[in-house]
Amino acid sequence: MTAIDDRVTGIFENLEVPEGFKAELIRGEIVMMAGPDMVHNIIVEAIRDQIPRAGWHRLTTQDIDLPGLTSEPQPDLVVFERDAIEGPGRLIPSPFLTLVVEVVSKTSVLRDYQTKRELYAEGTIPAYLIVDPLKGVCVLLTEPTRSSASGLPDYVSARTTKFGEPIPVDLLGVTLDTSEFQTYA
Repeated sequence: MTAIDDRVTGIFENLEVPEGFKAELIRGEIVMMAGPDMVHNIIVEAIRDQIPRAGWHRLTTQDIDLPGLTSEPQPDLVVFERDAIEGPGRLIPSPFLTLVVEVVSKTSVLRDYQTKRELYAEGTIPAYLIVDPLKGVCVLLTEPTRSSASGLPDYVSARTTKFGEPIPVDLLGVTLDTSEFQTYA
């Protein structure tokens, strides 16, 4: 990390985010956005409720640490094994995560489909689910690699399904029912 990275990280850690907003550190840039639409929150809730609590932590608005990167994204949902981490802390290191979920908004399309896809692959998060209420589709990305054909980190496997179709998430041993997912008005 450079001195500038350290300063930005320090500013980010002490940032007072106004009520109704959230902030993320993405590649050294502080990104602030308004709170999500109700459709967004209902989708996150529907996914969280389908992942068995007995074996998994299913946390919303949890910051994650991507070791070696100047990024601390806050996915809409993070899933990791119950006994993987103990104790308090603001950041969960990406090697402990099994799945991250981002629900696309009108202002996050590029970040969710490209920037975060690269970041989560570089952080070797085994599965990344993009839920897109603009298009009515879900994209499940698995098998992260740090160097794809383009030279950028990416996922080897991508499965796209329409809202209403089931999504098998083998790493969690569940099949997600997307029949309640709605698109934005």
